[in-house]
Amino acid sequence: MAENQHPRIREVNISQEMRSSFLDYAMSVIVSRALPDVRDGLKPVHRRILYAMHDLGMTADKPYKKSARIVGEVIGKYHPHGDAAVYDTMVRMAQDFNYRYMLVDGHGNFGSIDGDAAAAMRYTEARMSKIAMELLRDINKDTIDYQDNYDGSEKEPVVLPSRFPNLLVNGSSGIAVGMATNIPPHQLGEVIDAILALSKNPDMTVADLMEYIPGPDFPTAGQIIGRSGIRKAYETGRGSITLRAKVEIEQQSNGKETIIVRELPYQVNKAKLIERIAELVREKKIDGITDLRDESDRNGMRIVIEVRRDANAKVILNNLYKHTALQTSFGINMLALVDGQPKVLNLKECLEHYLEHQKVVIRRRTAYELKKAEARAHILEGLRVALDHLDEVISLIRSSQTTEIAREGLMKQFSLSEKQAQAILDMRLQRLTGLEREKIEQEYQDLVRFIAELKAILADEEKVLQIIRDELTEIKERFNDERRTEIVIGGAEEFDDEDLIPREHVVITLTHKGYIKRLPVSTYRSQKRGGRGVQGMHTTEDDFVEHLLITSTHNTILFFTNKGKVYRAKGYEIPEYSRTAKGLPLINLLELDKDEWINTIIPIHDEFDDNLYLFFTTKQGIAKRCPLSAFAHIRNNGLIAIHLREGDELISVKLTDGSKHIIVGTKNGMLIRFPETDVRTMGRSATGVKAITLDEDDEVVGMEILEDDCDVLVVTKNGYGKRTPASEYRLQSRGGKGIKTCNVTEKNGPVVAVKTVNGDEDLMLITTSGILIRIAVSDISRVGRNTQGVKLIRLSEENEHEYVATVAKVPTEEKEEESQERQESYSL
Repeated sequence: MAENQHPRIREVNISQEMRSSFLDYAMSVIVSRALPDVRDGLKPVHRRILYAMHDLGMTADKPYKKSARIVGEVIGKYHPHGDAAVYDTMVRMAQDFNYRYMLVDGHGNFGSIDGDAAAAMRYTEARMSKIAMELLRDINKDTIDYQDNYDGSEKEPVVLPSRFPNLLVNGSSGIAVGMATNIPPHQLGEVIDAILALSKNPDMTVADLMEYIPGPDFPTAGQIIGRSGIRKAYETGRGSITLRAKVEIEQQSNGKETIIVRELPYQVNKAKLIERIAELVREKKIDGITDLRDESDRNGMRIVIEVRRDANAKVILNNLYKHTALQTSFGINMLALVDGQPKVLNLKECLEHYLEHQKVVIRRRTAYELKKAEARAHILEGLRVALDHLDEVISLIRSSQTTEIAREGLMKQFSLSEKQAQAILDMRLQRLTGLEREKIEQEYQDLVRFIAELKAILADEEKVLQIIRDELTEIKERFNDERRTEIVIGGAEEFDDEDLIPREHVVITLTHKGYIKRLPVSTYRSQKRGGRGVQGMHTTEDDFVEHLLITSTHNTILFFTNKGKVYRAKGYEIPEYSRTAKGLPLINLLELDKDEWINTIIPIHDEFDDNLYLFFTTKQGIAKRCPLSAFAHIRNNGLIAIHLREGDELISVKLTDGSKHIIVGTKNGMLIRFPETDVRTMGRSATGVKAITLDEDDEVVGMEILEDDCDVLVVTKNGYGKRTPASEYRLQSRGGKGIKTCNVTEKNGPVVAVKTVNGDEDLMLITTSGILIRIAVSDISRVGRNTQGVKLIRLSEENEHEYVATVAKVPTEEKEEESQERQESYSL
């Protein structure tokens, strides 16, 4: 088509046009909308709102004015965008849960932390807050530059004087094009203290400044977990911190626990949080919450979460932290405009840029005041000349036909400037009195001194810094308050699995063929001696329960194998099954070799302490003592616990404090008692020394720790047992043959277990058929050493291969209930 027919049509490269247009748009968003200026910490819309309120005289000491009037002023003169955007911004500036130090003093409904919107702008009123006035103080003293508004009809400030460091104090967040900023708020006094220190020592590091600013301080308080995220953000400008609600757990008179939420993480909607908790309870993702209500009022926040009597409030709380906004992450991105360019700043750079801005403000204000003072001094000098030549001046004025002639005559005769001559002509007759003449002289002398001071300030940067320090100190004294957000040192930023699992007592069973499971200890009820028992688990014909222990879900469990190796697992890592279920093959939990099986299990209740020991005994009667701390770090594929001789196997391991008496019992009914100190402390892979001398057909079946006030309990293969007082076993030296503890006959069978008891326990016996019986130890006869004992369990008459396989001590049911209340753990 011919160009002269359509002169307004021109060909353009669409790719180049899109690139150019998008770049213009992006820069407009970055510079003129979404990012704050490093000097005053304000985006253009915030700055325009405050300037408009200042221009309208809506200061903190004046009555409130309608919000609609303010919004109209802003969009009409400075911000050509929608009124909703301006009003929403102003509302946020008036919300005490969004701004650490509110810049707008709102009157009316300005929304709530529940997400309720503010009333329409025609209903609410507002004015500047007292601290906001400090952002604009001295704005009329040529302290900042102005620029044209969008249509060139008005002037607006490029930046505010900002008499306090608003960028850090109130923070800022915004999404631009290809970048975003998220600066958290801080406590005013801490930031000012850091600036004061930096002004005196410019070589301070970020770590030094963190002595003054330990971390962000959010308006909704709450807790910051750990300092590593804060440190990284302050050093690099980017980082992430974990925020957590302030929570208390109250104990009710009826024994129930109640979780009380007092403070929320920053920018968490309370109503949505409560709704989310209720949803988790409905979906049974969190169990144990019986009631949920919001009791917040004008005195503060109070969310009440009632916990079921048998539930653990701490576990529920940890689950709430994991699944709800009671714990959130705040990604810090300290991006701000520096000389119109976006830049990621560390803590020191933020403070340095603010300090430089204040130097400029003070110098410009001083220069403005100097110019004004010099202009006034110039006028006063002219008046002094007139007063010194009063008669001549009066005569000249009276003889002049016009004002212009009089002014010219004064300028020529007394060497005055035009302004001085005009001031003389404008002077009232009352200024000719003696008192008035003295006032003029005094004012002139004061101005001379003031001008000298101003020139001294402009000539000395230290004086400028001192003024900044004085003014910041004054602001701190007026507006400082207490830190709200608590920084919790050492708190876990990530939850371990056990934080989300109740601490409760469990029975852990392991079969001969390696099936393991856990189930609540309350599964088994106490029966009288000689009862038939209940089915503890279903096993195959050639399998039976070999190990059983009572422990806690949070305890570490050490598994010792026949090969002298040790593995570890937490109680909760063992899967829970029903009472009659077979369980999980142990090989799926631990990396066992083909011909390796577990023969001893020990729960560790405390840390791996150097003052605690593990005492080992093997089938061939070898003993070894090793510090518990040697087993603190165990690999997934296990660790060598004891070096075994050929043909030997590890029989038993006990946890001791290093000062106990040890008893070692054999299959043929022999038993030796000796101090554990007879066995010196050895390394983890050592072989050990002889504990008892065995006959050729004998072998060790058990090893226990013996106290003076306890009994020795012996259980035989055919279900017989007896108690014998510890006093009947004399102390011997390690390595002897020992003394008889049980009369082994065909009726009762060889010894299968040797235990120490005090009569307050229950006893669990498990047969090769999987039958389990729980009886009170106090029901077992207390007899001498050289006896057969009494029947503890009635074995099946139809199954001649059934015999007692495993014996375990457990607390009585009454003690279990007490211990569960205390959340303590028991071991065999």
